[in-house]
Formats: sequence, C-alpha cells, structure tokens
Amino acid sequence: MSSKESPKYDRKNMLFRQLGPSGLRVSLLSLGGWLTLGGSVSYDLTQEIISAAYKAGINTFDTAEVYSNGESERAMGKAIANLNLERSSLVLITKIYFGCGGTDPNATGLSRKHVIEAADQSLKRAGVGYWDVILAHQPDPNVPMEEVVRAFNRLIESDRCYYWGTSSWSAEAISEATQIANRLNLIPPIADQPQYSMLHRTTLESGLLSVFEKFNYGTTIWSPLNFGILTGKYNEGVPEGSRFDTNKNFFGSKAEWLTSAEGKETIGKVRALTKVAEEKLKCKMATLAIAWTLLNPHLSTCILGASSIAQLEENLKALEVLPKLQEDPKLVQEIEEILKNKPEGWNKGRPINP
Repeated sequence: MSSKESPKYDRKNMLFRQLGPSGLRVSLLSLGGWLTLGGSVSYDLTQEIISAAYKAGINTFDTAEVYSNGESERAMGKAIANLNLERSSLVLITKIYFGCGGTDPNATGLSRKHVIEAADQSLKRAGVGYWDVILAHQPDPNVPMEEVVRAFNRLIESDRCYYWGTSSWSAEAISEATQIANRLNLIPPIADQPQYSMLHRTTLESGLLSVFEKFNYGTTIWSPLNFGILTGKYNEGVPEGSRFDTNKNFFGSKAEWLTSAEGKETIGKVRALTKVAEEKLKCKMATLAIAWTLLNPHLSTCILGASSIAQLEENLKALEVLPKLQEDPKLVQEIEEILKNKPEGWNKGRPINP
C-alpha cells in the first residue's frame, strides 16, 4: 500500500489516494457519467447507481458540461440532492471546453469568458455550490496559456471550485501551464484525465512521465475497459444490444475495426486474458482489466461507467483482485506477455505495486 493511501475504508474496504500534489483524497474507484448518467440511464436509475456507489465507499464522481448536453451534470446533482448526501463527503469533478451544443463562437473553448460562464452554468445545472475540481477538457491552441491559467485561478478565487486540472493534455502543455502558474504565483493544475487501459497505455505510461516526475501530477483515468472491448463481450463479434450495436453513429468505426487484422489480434489477446481472469483469479475479464489499471502508481482514481447496479457491483470487485495481482508478480508478467504492448522505458525501475 502506498504512503498516499488510507487504511481500508469501512464501506466495502474502499481505498483512497491523493489527487496529484494536492491534499485532496479521491476514492481509488470513482463513478463517471459519460454516455450513461443523464443519457442512456434514467434519472431514477441514476439515483440508484449513485446511492450504491456512495454506500460502497466511492466519494468521487466525474461529469462534464458536454455529457448529454448538460443532462449528466443535472442528473448527478439531482440524485445527490434527493439522496441528501453530505456535500463535504463528495469530490465532484466536471470538465469545461465543448459547451452544451451552443452555436455562439464563444460557446466552446478555454477563453476566460467561456471558462467562467460555463462554470456558472454547470453549477446551476447541478444545483451545487461548488465543484471540487474543474478540468480543461482539452487544450485550446487559440487561447494564450496565461489566459487559461488566470481563468481557472479565477474559478478558485471565487469559490466556484477548489482545484483545477486538465484532460487529454500533453506533458508539454501541462508543463507550460504549471510554469506560468508558478511564475505568476498562481495555482497550477493538479491532474490530467487520460484514457488508460490494458489496450491504451502509451499516454499515461510514457507521454506523461515527465509531469509525474516534475510535478507529482495526478490522473483520473477513463475507459479502463477500452469502450467495452476488455469485458470480453466482443470476443465472438458484436452482440445485439451492445454499445457498438446501439451507438453505431459513435462506435461504428470501432465495430468495423474488430474485423480488421489489428482488431482480430486484439480480440485474441482478450480471449487469452479472459482465460487468465476466469481460471486463475476467478473473476470476470472486466474486473481484471480494472484491477490491472490500479497497479499503476501514477493513477489517482479509475473512473467507472455503469448503467446498472449489477455492473457497478461487478466492477467494484476489482478491489478484491488488486491485492492478488500485487502479491503475484509472475501473474502480472504473464499478463504482460499476452499484451506485448508495454511502452519502452515504462516505470524506469519503479515497483509496479502502488
């Protein structure tokens, strides 16, 4: 267990890590709203899922202004209010950049105008007094970095949020923002939200290494199941009712990719990993995939997506699989031999266990 992790939590033994260099403690597993909460999932079920997550020890909930054009923020806030959850016990994260479908030229981006107005609008939608963390959802090459840094600092100074961070930023952009903040005696960003999974490793394990080393930067990773591929449900094709089937406008290219040479090779790996999960760990493939991400010492929290209570409960079992992986380096190496995609130079000799 890392020095940054709390003792086991009394609700399902949840673990906590600090978010980057800050003192903010986030649950090792968190719940996100992309495509589900306020989108494909009803308000009533959203409330049930958030309640179950909170009871299981999850204190961190992630959304964005663009998710379902603001409905995710609204659904999350409504559930929190209806459940009478103590606001101080929650870490609420949203993201700003893409807007909510507006066509005005200032309805997107990271200009001071959009950042501040978007924050006000998101607070109103969610019905909360502040966000714990607001992330810049992607870099904005059209806005000077000093303006971006000052805009997010204004959010903190005005108590719209306590911390700010980035999402899908390069190490170079993060370094620039941090250096500007330090030069101006302002608050720098504390964490990025990169995609990370067994099948998507380069950004976190290689691309961001410099900011981990320089700034102790944190991460709130998304898509640990690689859009569902790591659940194993696509091992025999695209099943009816699956995400690739019902969201063809968004995932159509991925469904086609499954039949390509690269896709077939990837599915072969997932089949082999599924066998490891079921035979050696007695768990589902999805549970193994999530637990594997938690081995990374630079991961602050892994964002789960859930459209049912059963799915959430299955994903939470990753906390039971994690210590088994930590205690069995030979099994971890067996997984690496199946994946064959570890970035060169990864970890630079650091222990893989958090």
